[in-house]
Amino acid sequence: MFKGMGGLGDMTKMMKAAQEMQAKMEELNQQMEGTVVVGESGAGLGKARATAKGELTGIDIDPSIFVPSEKEVAEDLILAAIKDAQKKATEKYQSEMQRLTGDMGLPADFKLPF
Repeated sequence: MFKGMGGLGDMTKMMKAAQEMQAKMEELNQQMEGTVVVGESGAGLGKARATAKGELTGIDIDPSIFVPSEKEVAEDLILAAIKDAQKKATEKYQSEMQRLTGDMGLPADFKLPF
């Protein structure tokens, strides 16, 4: 019936697969925006919360560290907690992206989005 149309059927499949991938990517992005990771420093004295997309949403500092002479310690704890939360967010996002590409039969090192 479609003789002479070449690989049009394959192109249709590819377009459908691309649309499905785009929908799954959007769903994953929404999930990552709602997923919270917590970074810690100083054995839990400093904590930072972020979405798995890396948006910082809050910090929690143990009041015991608020001694005027230890201002630098408090600043270092806050910075370390934020960096830990960002690292965990990146790891979570990459893990979910690898799961998504694996589920779609793509190579493990396939980079999304294009």
